[in-house]
Amino acid sequence: MSQNDGPPHPGNLPEDEQPAIAPRDEELAAEVPLMDDVTEDVAAVMEEFMDRAAQQNVAAADSVTETAEQPGPYISFEHVSKSFGALTVLDDVSFCVNAGETLCILGRSGVGKSVSLQMLMGFLQPDSGTIHVAGENICGYSEREMLKIRQKVTMVFQNGALFDSISVGENVAFPLREQKGMQEDQIQQVVRGLLEMVGVAGMEDALPSDLSTGMKRSVSIARALAAQPEAVLYDEPTTMVDPLMAHLLGDLIERLKRQLHLTSIVVTHDMRLARKLADRVVFLHQSKVRFFGRMEEMDASEDPVLREFLDLDRLVIPG
Repeated sequence: MSQNDGPPHPGNLPEDEQPAIAPRDEELAAEVPLMDDVTEDVAAVMEEFMDRAAQQNVAAADSVTETAEQPGPYISFEHVSKSFGALTVLDDVSFCVNAGETLCILGRSGVGKSVSLQMLMGFLQPDSGTIHVAGENICGYSEREMLKIRQKVTMVFQNGALFDSISVGENVAFPLREQKGMQEDQIQQVVRGLLEMVGVAGMEDALPSDLSTGMKRSVSIARALAAQPEAVLYDEPTTMVDPLMAHLLGDLIERLKRQLHLTSIVVTHDMRLARKLADRVVFLHQSKVRFFGRMEEMDASEDPVLREFLDLDRLVIPG
């Protein structure tokens, strides 16, 4: 073959030499190492910090493993009900999230999606049923007991929930200072590295009020990561952000899950985000679980309520 002939056409290659099919763009993005976004001068401290987080999460998954091949539920709702006065928000709701898995909670407004996260964090108590986190039944836990759970499970709130009176850098440093054991120069390096990792490099000295909604969400994720959690709960992470930021946040959440082995729950109305992230989905309707399973199973469902929800989404946001 001459130099100008180019490589052989794949169709002419033997079967065992066929090129691999290129993964989808989001799969490529998810495989980009998180450390690629970190500058060299903080890389050593950040690599140690991230390796420790990943090892901790693998150990957490092993602690709830049912068999050698199948992880057990890290989080589970079992027949959970919750009412506010005459309003029933959740009625006999059951679902689970396996260790290292991402669950997306879908449904229209007011069906109890965010209430579910608040109960997981211990901000609300169920009226009946049980909620397990990392093998513990947290129903009835005191605030002191919940503080230990919140060291394992943290939440990225829709409004960011940043401390307005201190800088972005101090917001991210807050969990690091609470853990103790790190030198101040290490804390500053981890803060800088985390902000680089989530796409808001150089914003250490800014106040939260100086940031856009999407940037606040990114900083909130950085602060969550600073606590080295085993699981992260995201409440509508792409609401009120532009499409590009929504895409970047989705890529970031997927990279964190794959590379840090994080267990994740994402409450969202954004089907594109759900399709990118979800290992399984739970669809809430009129206070009940209408569907719980994999995305392809949901797409194949003939349930009329589910079909209407999916069809309306396609009309609102064309593919």
